[in-house]
Amino acid sequence: MDLNTVWFILIMVLFIGFFLLEGFDYGVGILLPFLGRDDADRRVIINTIGPFWDGNEVWLITAGGAMFAAFPHWYATLFSGFYLPLLLIL
Repeated sequence: MDLNTVWFILIMVLFIGFFLLEGFDYGVGILLPFLGRDDADRRVIINTIGPFWDGNEVWLITAGGAMFAAFPHWYATLFSGFYLPLLLIL
């Protein structure tokens, strides 16, 4: 197994971790109107994801940093195409 394969697997694991954990946040948001009948219920549901909310984005930032370090051509190609939307987001 060469180094490119190891980095590819590492980056994919990071992206999969992000999508799984972020899917939990999206699922809570989708179920919020059905499970949260009043403000107290909604607050309890939102507080279940509160401690993990920003931690999930660390997976995405780490995957982007690993992609930049291991495959700079990928990084340049991917983010140059999304330069304007990323600029508007920031």
